[in-house]
Amino acid sequence: MNRFVESLRQLLGAEPRRPSREDLTPEVVRIYDEKRQHKLTKEDLEANAAAHEKSAKRHKWRNRRWAVLIAVNLLFVLSFQLDVQLVEGSLTASRVLGFHMADLNAALQIMLAYKHVVLNLLIGTATVFLLWLLLGGRSFCSWVCPYHLVAELTEKIHLKLVDKKLIKGRSFHRGVRTVFYVIFALLAFATGYTVFETISPTGILSRAVIYGPTLALLWVLFLLLFEIFVSQRAWCRYVCPIGLTYGIVGSMSPVRVSYNMVDCKHEGDCRKVCLVPHVLDVTIRNRSTDIDVPLGADCTRCGLCVDVCPTNSLNFEFAGSKKLD
Repeated sequence: MNRFVESLRQLLGAEPRRPSREDLTPEVVRIYDEKRQHKLTKEDLEANAAAHEKSAKRHKWRNRRWAVLIAVNLLFVLSFQLDVQLVEGSLTASRVLGFHMADLNAALQIMLAYKHVVLNLLIGTATVFLLWLLLGGRSFCSWVCPYHLVAELTEKIHLKLVDKKLIKGRSFHRGVRTVFYVIFALLAFATGYTVFETISPTGILSRAVIYGPTLALLWVLFLLLFEIFVSQRAWCRYVCPIGLTYGIVGSMSPVRVSYNMVDCKHEGDCRKVCLVPHVLDVTIRNRSTDIDVPLGADCTRCGLCVDVCPTNSLNFEFAGSKKLD
């Protein structure tokens, strides 16, 4: 339960707590002590990284994720263009083979704005809730959301500019996302209008891909330019309430990324590629309280850390036992 509470604390913006030596199990203490006595040289770490760079598994989960994300959004497009009615609507609200589905955050905004619940919305919300409860809530962000894919690609430009010292990347307190969550909820309740859905790049891009571009894409362009020149992945990290909603749902999911500290060399490569690196705080030396530790609720299950780890210390698993390959 303590681990669950700590996971939710981090989801809401709190910094990870640094465990004391007394919090570590005896087996973990023994392994850390052995690692301290047998430190790898810089050359050893570079050799491990170089060998992994040539591995066929280097981008396995990223490629799978991109394929699923493109396929899901393309299904909406083909269904509309060919008028086959397999999938109707957009990611905000849709019908799949006639069965209603509703984005959890959008449904919450609608309920607050109109102050009543219709049956179709309730059915759609329950269906999507169960789906992402099983798959891991924030996996919606990395495996389905079109803005995540676009922002992931433009992030590479930001990192190159930072690396060349042309710009200085800025970060903000993660707790502002919780503040925005409350603000958008209050705006919906007070105005009777779903303010967030109007400016959500997820909905804007989904509708643009399916039905054609609109001037709203200028807002998406502004967000991307802000993330390129000012703050890396700012919308997803500091503003978007969708991640918070799905993170709460996914905190109980059986599908997750788990960390095993036995063979980890603590290089930090996983944290460098992660959208939410605080969930990988456990990979820092002397931070893991147990041999196997599931990542927190804010994890998007994007798989980038699994791909980049040269020691196979990070893996997808189902219900704490079966690894997913």
